[in-house]
Amino acid sequence: MSVYIDATGTLQHDQEKSLTVTCPHCQVLSHITPLAVPRFGELIEHRPKHVGVVYRCDACNAPVFLRFAAKMYGASRVELAPQFVEVERAREKFSFTYLPEEVELLFREALICFSHGAVNAFASMCRRTAQATFTDLGDAGRLRLFDQLNDVRDMAEIDAETFAALRRVIFGGEGDPRPNPPLLDGYQAGVLLEVMKDLLHQAYVRKGRLQQAMTVRRFFAEESENRIRPLPARA
Repeated sequence: MSVYIDATGTLQHDQEKSLTVTCPHCQVLSHITPLAVPRFGELIEHRPKHVGVVYRCDACNAPVFLRFAAKMYGASRVELAPQFVEVERAREKFSFTYLPEEVELLFREALICFSHGAVNAFASMCRRTAQATFTDLGDAGRLRLFDQLNDVRDMAEIDAETFAALRRVIFGGEGDPRPNPPLLDGYQAGVLLEVMKDLLHQAYVRKGRLQQAMTVRRFFAEESENRIRPLPARA
């Protein structure tokens, strides 16, 4: 993949037509179009290690900021790395309706950390979220979630190294004297995010939705019985 800024200050990207990101403003996976590119002369003069480009989200027209590493400064072009960093990332979504107040607060902050790329702060907040969940659910609930984590490992085919790191983040290592969770890379943090969503969904969201659905069914059943119940005979 070739990405460079030519001598006219035009960004050349051979994958431009298929360049898509999840917009941090409208939350839509959308194609983005270059809007503002640094001037070639200024890049050659200052030779920054990273180059920022402003794109336009084709779905909502909001600005999207990407940062590229500068690979090489030549006489007629500035070569950029094909990988980019989204300066402002879309926030992760989750249904918080049925979560206890403390669990909701901690997991909201965990998602903010993840959205800003602070993956190890995210892991620490996931540890606190898990501890608050275990306090709320008790030992029986903790054991259920441990079994569920093992099920997720089998279903998602999580590799042994990543699974060991996730288990230490969520449950802590048995006999581990270190109170803090292990350091994670970007991929492991992404897997932890999906695992935490699944655990909280099973522990609270699924249960809450089922209970709400049963309450609605009971209400309509009782209403139906009242409508068809025969009136008492007159004396």
